[in-house]
Amino acid sequence: MPTSPRRTSGPVERVSLGQAETALVDQYTGLVRLAYLILPVTLSRHRRVLLAHALVQRALPGMWRFTRRDTAARVPAQRGGDGSPGSGWLLLRVLRAALAHERRPRGWPKRLPPPRALRVMLPVVWGLRLFPRAGGVDEVALGQACGQVCPAARAAFVLRRLDGMADAQVEELLVAAGADKVQDALRASYRLEEAAGKAAEALLRSREFDACSVQTRPTDLVRRRRRVRLFWIAMSLAVLSALVLTGLEARGGGQSAPAAQPTGARANDLVRAPAQEWADTARVDFTAWPARGARTDDRALLTRALAAWSSPPRGTEVTSAPATDTAPPGRSPQLLYAGDVDGRTVVLFHDGERVVHYGEPLPGKGGPHPSLHFARADNSGVTTSAALAVHRGDGRVRYLTAPWIAETQTRDLLRPDSPNRPLKVSPDGLTAPVRGPVAGGSCDTWPVLWLRSSSRIVEKHAFLLSDLGGLLPVHLSYTPLPGNGVPARQPREVISPPALRSWARTACRLPELGSGARSVNVWDFAEQDLPESAGQAVWSCARTTTWRGPGQVLLQFAAPATGDRGAARVVARARSTAACGRFGQHVVASTTWRADSGKRYVLAAGSREVTGIDTSGDVRASASGRTLAKPVPKGARVEVRARLSTGGTLAPVGSTE
Repeated sequence: MPTSPRRTSGPVERVSLGQAETALVDQYTGLVRLAYLILPVTLSRHRRVLLAHALVQRALPGMWRFTRRDTAARVPAQRGGDGSPGSGWLLLRVLRAALAHERRPRGWPKRLPPPRALRVMLPVVWGLRLFPRAGGVDEVALGQACGQVCPAARAAFVLRRLDGMADAQVEELLVAAGADKVQDALRASYRLEEAAGKAAEALLRSREFDACSVQTRPTDLVRRRRRVRLFWIAMSLAVLSALVLTGLEARGGGQSAPAAQPTGARANDLVRAPAQEWADTARVDFTAWPARGARTDDRALLTRALAAWSSPPRGTEVTSAPATDTAPPGRSPQLLYAGDVDGRTVVLFHDGERVVHYGEPLPGKGGPHPSLHFARADNSGVTTSAALAVHRGDGRVRYLTAPWIAETQTRDLLRPDSPNRPLKVSPDGLTAPVRGPVAGGSCDTWPVLWLRSSSRIVEKHAFLLSDLGGLLPVHLSYTPLPGNGVPARQPREVISPPALRSWARTACRLPELGSGARSVNVWDFAEQDLPESAGQAVWSCARTTTWRGPGQVLLQFAAPATGDRGAARVVARARSTAACGRFGQHVVASTTWRADSGKRYVLAAGSREVTGIDTSGDVRASASGRTLAKPVPKGARVEVRARLSTGGTLAPVGSTE
C-alpha cells in the first residue's frame, strides 16, 4: 500500500507566461478531457463541456510572470509532454480547479450552487447545446461507473491510465490539489479500472469523453421564440407599471405593490421527447420516452398536476420510495404520460432524477383523493426504465412500457417449465391488468413481466421485471454456477432453464429484500454433494441493489428435496454490504443439515476463489476445496472460515466478526 505523501517545501520556481502558454496549447485536449471527467455528473453534458474549457482556459493568470511554491515536492509531468515546469504547473491548476468546483463550505445551503460554481458562470452559449459524440455500450457503462465515485477517484483513474503516472505521483498531485482521502480515491480508481478492463485507456480516449470534439443541437426553437416574445411583453408591462407607479407616487397616493408569488413549472414549459428519439440515442432511459396518452394536450390537467407537485393541496396523499426527495421541480420536467386509466386520471413526469406519479379521480367517479408518488430513477437504463406501474386495483397492476419494448408477455416465476402468456398492450404502451405476485398472503404464484427490446437498439434481448409494490418494477438477473475457466461469470438475464429454476426457489423471498429495490440478482455460487448419497445441493446468494446505493443479501441453501418450486432455506442475511456484488466476489456460507438417517452434519461452501474451509468451536475440522461436510452433535456451536487463493481468509456473510 503506498504511503501518504508528505508536503515538502522546495525552492521557488519561476515559470514564464510563455512557458505556460506553450504547455496549454500542447496539452489542451488532454487537460479538457481531464476536467470534463472530474466535473460532477449531476451537471448536464452541455454545461460540463463549457466548464471544462473554462477551467483550462482560466488556468493562465493575468500577469506576465508568476512564481510557484513547490508545496508538493514535485508536480509529475504528463506522459508525452515536454516535462516542462509550465506543463506540470498547468496540470496542477486544472486539477485543483476541477476538484474544488463542488466543494461547499460548512453550513452552505444545499439548494444553492457551491461558491465556486457561482463564480464560474461563463462561458454561456445561447441557442445551442454542446455535447460529446455518443459512444458505445462500454463507454456509457464506464461513464455511469465514474458517476458513482468521488471526483478525486475519477482524477486518479485518468492520471494513471492516460498520463501513465505511478501511484505515488498521483497521491502527491491530488494532495497538492487539495483533495481529501487520497488513498481511498486511489483504491476507488482501481475498482474503476477493473470495471473497464484492459480497454480502459481506449475507452477514456473515445469520443464519449472528448470534450473538444462535440456535436451541436439547437434548443427548442419554438419555445425560445415564445420566451423572447414573453420577455418583451413582460419588459413592456414592467416599464408601463413603473410609469404608473411613478405617477401615483407623485400624487402622494402610491403604495408598494405586493411581491409576485412564484408559480413553479408550467404546462407550456414541459419537455417532450421526440417520438423516435429512443432509437437514435446512446442514452436509452426515461429521457427518451415520448409523451403518450390521450390527455397530453390537456393544459388544465397538466397545470393541476404541476401545481400539486409544487404545493400539494390539503387532502392529497403524498408517498415516496426510500431516499427519494419530494421537493418541487427544480427545472421544467419531462412529460411521460397523461390519460385516464380505470376510473382515475394519471400524469407521469420525469425530472432527470425522479419519476413522479400524479393521480386524481375522474369527475363524477368519486374514489380516493388526489395522490402523488415519488420514486428515484437516476442512472436508469434499458431494463430499469422499461416499465412504470400506472394503476393498482383489485390486486392487479397496469404498466406503461417503454417505447423500445417490442414484445410484452407474462410468466409465473414459481413454474419454470410453464410457457409465457401473451399480454395485451395498447398503442400507447399501456398493458392489460397483471395479477400481483402475492395473493392473500400466500405465495402460490409469482407473475412477472417478460419483455423483449426492439431490434433497433439491441438484438435478441429479453428480460424479466417483478412488481414489489413500487412505481418502478425490479429487474431480475441471474449468475450461474462457476465454470472451470476464467474470468468469473457475469450476471445475465433470467431466460435460460437453470436461471428460471434458481429463481423458482427464490421468488417467494423477494418481499424480504426490502423496498426501494432497483435490481435483484441470484448467484448460484456453489454446488455440493450431500453426505449419505443424498444428492446435490445448491448454494445461492440473492443480492438486492437499491436506487440509493447500499445492497442487502440473502444466503440460501437448496437441498434436492426442495425441488424447483420450493423456497430455498435462508442460512444468513446481511444489510448494507458489498457481498455477492461486483466489489464483493468472495463468499462462504454454512448451515446444519439433517440426513434421512437422522444424522446431523455441518455443511459449508464457498465461491470460486475458496481453496479450503476450516471449522472451530465444538467441532474442529478442515477440508480442501470449496465445500465441507462434517458430522456434528445436536446443538453444537460451529464457526466456519474459508481460505482464499490469495492467501487471505474469509468469514461467512452475516457473521458477528
